[in-house]
Amino acid sequence: MSNKNAKVEIEFCKVCDYGGHCLALAKQIKNSNPGAEVICKKGRQGKIYSSFEVVINNKLIYSKLQTMALPDYEEVVDVVTDVCQGSEPREIKGQQPVNCAIS
Repeated sequence: MSNKNAKVEIEFCKVCDYGGHCLALAKQIKNSNPGAEVICKKGRQGKIYSSFEVVINNKLIYSKLQTMALPDYEEVVDVVTDVCQGSEPREIKGQQPVNCAIS
């Protein structure tokens, strides 16, 4: 059970349609960690790529600007759970599969 607070900030591209992704991730986090504070905020768009940055307790754990993919939501939830149990935030390695088909 959660005993420490985790503050999760998710910055998503204000131009792109990532608001729904932010809300979906926030819901997953809150379902597993009701005490976590989750903030979705409109952010920046890079010159070529759009942002989806995840910060826990002021530590960047995932950057779409660096990876060009969305994070694995289950791994983000696992990190938040660990932080709520007293661990330090760790970097997310997993990514969602890119659904791209070239015909």
